[in-house]
Amino acid sequence: MPPPCLRCESQRVINLETARKLGIAAGAMAGTLQGAYGSLYSPGNLLSSRQFPLTRAAAAVVAGASGGIAGAAAGDRLVVNLFPPGEGIPWLCLGCGHAFRELA
Repeated sequence: MPPPCLRCESQRVINLETARKLGIAAGAMAGTLQGAYGSLYSPGNLLSSRQFPLTRAAAAVVAGASGGIAGAAAGDRLVVNLFPPGEGIPWLCLGCGHAFRELA
């Protein structure tokens, strides 16, 4: 059970470690999809409407992997900026926006 906020006593708090892991996963998925989609469906690369060249699939895999890595790094940086300094479990109050740490 999460601790109450130290500023407003609200029970609506989120663990920032969990938020960081979700941010990494969401960023990786968004980056992968964006990289693969951009590589597969860019209008300048269409050779034939009936044939799908295998080189485009390989390029989509590479673009998806690099986009996933970049997206994961961006998702991690977004949440790490919210972390308060110090030791303990980081929490963020969804009511007032106060970030604090609780010693376990």
